[in-house]
Amino acid sequence: MELDFDPEALRAKYRAERERRIRPDGNRQYRRTVDEFGSHADDPHTEFTEREPLHDSVEVLVVGGGFGGLLAGARLRQTGVESIRVIEEAGDFGGTWYWNRYPGIHCDIESYIYLPLLEELGYVPKWRYAPGEEIRQHAMAIGRHFGLYRDACFQTRVRELRWHDTDLEWIVSTDRGDEMRAGHVVISSGTLSQPKLPGIPGIETFRGHTFHTSRWDYDYTGGDANGGLTGLADKRVALIGTGATAIQVVPHLGADAAHVYVFQRTPSSVDVRGNRPTDPGWAESLRPGWQRRRRENFLKIVTGVRADEDLVDDAWTSTARLQEKLIPTNAYAGVPAEERELAYEIADFQKMNELRARVEAMVEDPETAERLKPWYRYMCKRPTFSDTYLQTFNRPDVTLVDTADSHGVERITENAVVVGGVEYEVDCVIFATGFEVGVSGVLSGRLPVYGRGGADLLRTWMSGGPRTLHGFYCQGFPNLFHLGPLQNASAVNYVHILDEQATHVAEVVAEARKRQIRCVEPTAEAQDAWVATIRRKAADLHRFQAECTPGYYNNEGRPRERSESYGDGPVAFHELLRRWRSEGGMREVLAEGEA
Repeated sequence: MELDFDPEALRAKYRAERERRIRPDGNRQYRRTVDEFGSHADDPHTEFTEREPLHDSVEVLVVGGGFGGLLAGARLRQTGVESIRVIEEAGDFGGTWYWNRYPGIHCDIESYIYLPLLEELGYVPKWRYAPGEEIRQHAMAIGRHFGLYRDACFQTRVRELRWHDTDLEWIVSTDRGDEMRAGHVVISSGTLSQPKLPGIPGIETFRGHTFHTSRWDYDYTGGDANGGLTGLADKRVALIGTGATAIQVVPHLGADAAHVYVFQRTPSSVDVRGNRPTDPGWAESLRPGWQRRRRENFLKIVTGVRADEDLVDDAWTSTARLQEKLIPTNAYAGVPAEERELAYEIADFQKMNELRARVEAMVEDPETAERLKPWYRYMCKRPTFSDTYLQTFNRPDVTLVDTADSHGVERITENAVVVGGVEYEVDCVIFATGFEVGVSGVLSGRLPVYGRGGADLLRTWMSGGPRTLHGFYCQGFPNLFHLGPLQNASAVNYVHILDEQATHVAEVVAEARKRQIRCVEPTAEAQDAWVATIRRKAADLHRFQAECTPGYYNNEGRPRERSESYGDGPVAFHELLRRWRSEGGMREVLAEGEA
């Protein structure tokens, strides 16, 4: 194959750029906001409301009011469950879309497949990539449509789940003094729920204003999610972080602040966004089942499964071949390993060369352009999309500060951010430093769970690794369901995954109700067989991730040795679940003796 670049030179460049950014402290470079900077985790959107503690019972209790929890409630309601309570720390439904309301916020997956239950609610999004407020309003609409507000508890955090061996139900304790009972519990505490701050020396000494992008302070900045940040007209602003959030925030800060300093450790790859309003004629032409068809078509294409047409046809589907390094799939299994890897790497180099050329074409200053070029493989970091981010660095009042050689910001003083010994005096520091990704309340230890005989779930999983059936349930912890990426399959359109999971949980609960069985719990044999399947099919992504620039995809440069995802991919996994439900698999979790 004739190439217009030198692959070995690119490999060397990637290695050198990675070494500039590796930190010995890994994830320890971050601090949990709730542990050390509680004000950054406060809710700026809803005033706290006192209430009396609850001591009642519900049939199903759902932990988390984001799309996972909403889908669990909706799918359970569709099977006939009336007694459902959702417990949510925020002041309303929406999950990450409740908390994140920063300027420019949009989804980066097409809204026609990202927003769930569109047909059930008779709604078509107004934009191809919907703004955050439209998404949040849709979440609330789901809550209303399925009657989930009726028994919801907002501004409430579950402190403990404890199984009652005699009564065969869960005792749910919260930070509001509640002690509720629930026949079943569904945990959907999210993978983007806990914001993190950088552990920069002197961060607590800064005398200006600070906030995390997930708690945007419009009282200080003025404006709203559409921009108009008039409160920053005379302010020098530091933005720390250049991931997916910063890509959307920077153009608004650049337009409205007196001066913006963007502190970057690693540049994001920035592709074309091409957002547009929904065509009314197209919306009118949609026929029943359109969302499922479109959503499943997207999932097949981005995981390499053959499809006759590309219904979405965007930057995600055009880079499908590259996404196997993030989402395992069996679609390329027929290609010899060496040939497969070489073809993948060449396609990756070509795409990244294209994105680096886009930077050169859009950024006028050569030095700034060079610093904005992403020197790593495509799926080392979450791809981003914007038609305004790169151009913002052509403004004289926007300065890019590269922190790679100092391994991040060195320190913060009373009035400045320091990098390379240079003090950048600012009035405000905004942290676009992301979240603890993929760590549920159970895995973080924030939500203790005690099953049969008081067994500690986290301790059980820590000794030998997680043990589940299909990622949903664990022996010794009856009627407890987990939504999330553990020991099942994932995808870039994660809300689709959550919907499949919620549908599965609802079907299992419905069958238990039909048979009048009180305990849903996997047999030891079924659980062991599934763990063995996960181990056997696990994709070996360690080498790829170990060579990536550090970030949350590879645990800050220290990738985990073993994948806990189903190696054949989400399309195969969803089909496996459907067969399991229809071909008698439920006998593995429904013990007749517990009726």
